[in-house]
Amino acid sequence: MTSLPTTPASNDDATQNLEQMPITQHLVVLRKHLFKVVAVLIGLFFFLLPFANQTYQLLSEPLRAQLPASSTMIATDVTATFMAPFKLNFFVALMIAMPFILYQLWTFIKPALYAKEKSLALPLLIGSIGLFYTGISFAYFVALPSILHFFISVSPETVAPMTDINSYLSFCLKLFLVFGFTFEIPIITLILILIGAVSTQTLVEKRRFIIVGCFFVAMFVTPPDALSMIMLAVPMWLLFELGLLAGKLLEKRRLKTQ
Repeated sequence: MTSLPTTPASNDDATQNLEQMPITQHLVVLRKHLFKVVAVLIGLFFFLLPFANQTYQLLSEPLRAQLPASSTMIATDVTATFMAPFKLNFFVALMIAMPFILYQLWTFIKPALYAKEKSLALPLLIGSIGLFYTGISFAYFVALPSILHFFISVSPETVAPMTDINSYLSFCLKLFLVFGFTFEIPIITLILILIGAVSTQTLVEKRRFIIVGCFFVAMFVTPPDALSMIMLAVPMWLLFELGLLAGKLLEKRRLKTQ
């Protein structure tokens, strides 16, 4: 008895199999991925915990470099000296684990994608990770020192600038997340073009409104000063232009293949 040669299942077959899977089976698969994510987070958290104070020293370096010699950071709560590095340690563990988390998300949704979607999704995923880390790096090395210098330089001479370590941590984490997600604008723009929600021509026509929108959004998500708003709005605009340029190249490629 001769056996028939096996061939890989088509995307239609895979999609049909996914549709036939009960919702409980999807939840079981999702739970496995979540367990892996939680395990990695816990492992990284405890691995980094002995270095929590050094990590906070690194985070506070931009502020300590701007403070006068007579000023220091303060703690207004008894538990602040423990909780602030503790929370920062979890944030650092989350940022380090982000590629693994996104990979687990990718492996969960991968079976439901067509071959063409898979070929586009993976570069977009890698690009989004890189842009997210770039945004956090920009916030730490460029935006944070400039913003702190501005606030300290405009403080009255009779006021000694000091800040609570919890307040400073919250300020930094908010700034990092805002810039991290803001740097995803090229990916978001490209996805909207890929799915046909907008065209590059429409984006070009609405460019002036988008630029105004960048400043409008920056006004609400940054500290209440013009420098912070500009340092976020201008990169938002430039990143939009980068996504628009990538969209134009993609549309030209589509026309050539048709």
